[in-house]
Amino acid sequence: MGVYVYSVTDKQHPLRLDGLRGVGASPGPLRAVTAGSLCAVVSDAPEDLRPKRRDVGAHQEVQERLMADGTVLPLRFGLVAASDDEVRSALEERAEEYTDRLLELAGCTEYHLKVAQDEDSLLRLILEESRPARQLNDDIREGTADPSAAMRLGELVAQEVQARQEALAAGVVEALRPFARDVDSTQPTGSDFLSVSFLVADDQEEAFLTTELSVAHQLGEGLDFRLNGPLPPYSFV
Repeated sequence: MGVYVYSVTDKQHPLRLDGLRGVGASPGPLRAVTAGSLCAVVSDAPEDLRPKRRDVGAHQEVQERLMADGTVLPLRFGLVAASDDEVRSALEERAEEYTDRLLELAGCTEYHLKVAQDEDSLLRLILEESRPARQLNDDIREGTADPSAAMRLGELVAQEVQARQEALAAGVVEALRPFARDVDSTQPTGSDFLSVSFLVADDQEEAFLTTELSVAHQLGEGLDFRLNGPLPPYSFV
């Protein structure tokens, strides 16, 4: 049977694990594997581990309990080692790296921000502010455009969308960056044009949240800001 690994902590962490259940249909008790000044919180790994809501929730509950009492390196769902000895060896081999990262994450949580833009509103704005796009659109509607006009309009609009959204994304991140120790951007999906995580220290949390609300208000309608947090700092481990 393998070993499921939840987090890495300093051995001074109180590790209040009573009452927590691990992952799996018949979860075993959580325990600590110690090596030097570090601990890994683990449990026996189930044979058929899948990212079910029950197990993802159990994984997250462990992180939140540990974070309430001190700094942790939260590992993402699904990390399994062969044995306690393998976990101990990893702690020994990467002791300096883990210790440094624990110091960097001390007193911090993660906030993840996604921003989307209403496509119809953006298209109207482009046609209002871009003379070439507006002229092409008018010619197409009036039937006076050449056969390539629709393609040229589509390319022009796509370029405008990309340029505007890149500028918006950079502006949002720049406004919030002063209140974060670190920033980690990921590839947006769906209608989002921004997906970014901020590592926010406890003493900067209020300023960060106030600024995020102010930026969302200033940029006005047509933009959908979704801020999730505070979270375990998965993006910064």
